Amino acid sequence: MRQTPLTFIPPVIAHRGASAHAPENTLPAFIRARQDGALWIETDVKLTSDGMPILMHDDTFDRTTDGQGSVADRDWAEAQHFDAGKGFGPEFSGTRIPSLMQAARFALESGIRFNLELKPCPGRTQATAMVTLIEAAKLWDDHAPSPLISSFDIESLIIAARLHPEWPRGLLLDTWHEDWQELAKLTQAATLNINADTLTPDRIAALAASGLPVLAYTVNDPEQAKNLLHKGVTAVYTDDPSALLRAL
Repeated sequence: MRQTPLTFIPPVIAHRGASAHAPENTLPAFIRARQDGALWIETDVKLTSDGMPILMHDDTFDRTTDGQGSVADRDWAEAQHFDAGKGFGPEFSGTRIPSLMQAARFALESGIRFNLELKPCPGRTQATAMVTLIEAAKLWDDHAPSPLISSFDIESLIIAARLHPEWPRGLLLDTWHEDWQELAKLTQAATLNINADTLTPDRIAALAASGLPVLAYTVNDPEQAKNLLHKGVTAVYTDDPSALLRAL
């Protein structure tokens, strides 16, 4: 598979889709993000008990669906029955949890790029990383821009680098790490994905000096977004891409 250059223009990444306006990590949220002008979407990948990669942030289904229990303990057939439109009104009733295959189909048909965050349930790092990368490679073929693979889990990124070194990887950091350069080297990171609340002008300058794109999350205030971009951040993750794109 060819390596596709990473460009972030406009500098906005839809966080779990346009999750301010539609249920997070669902096709309606992705469609809304694309309609709003986003060219990148971030989403989270976990495995069901029978090894199906699905798009889900939490370790359980409770918060974002009408289902209950651990993602690791439910199979794909069970997960398909859960309503992911919970909390977003009747127009989203019946929204289903997407599989990785459904997300790939949307990306390829719409021309949008995906940031797949490996989000393993406890004890499932190796399985989640390997299955996701193997299946994703079948879906994003040589003619399609590859996804950006990111994770807080260092082992997941190392596995990703071993399986598909040509695919870009994003090092996710929720708190500031003085050893970020060593972590970036260890994971062969192509982007630095940093909690916006930890960023100071000096830290942004140090990160930017590495030559790697600096991606800040999660930024929903247009003024904060403009300030971060002015100081050297490459792009921001947001729940509301339409609001940021109107302001930038």
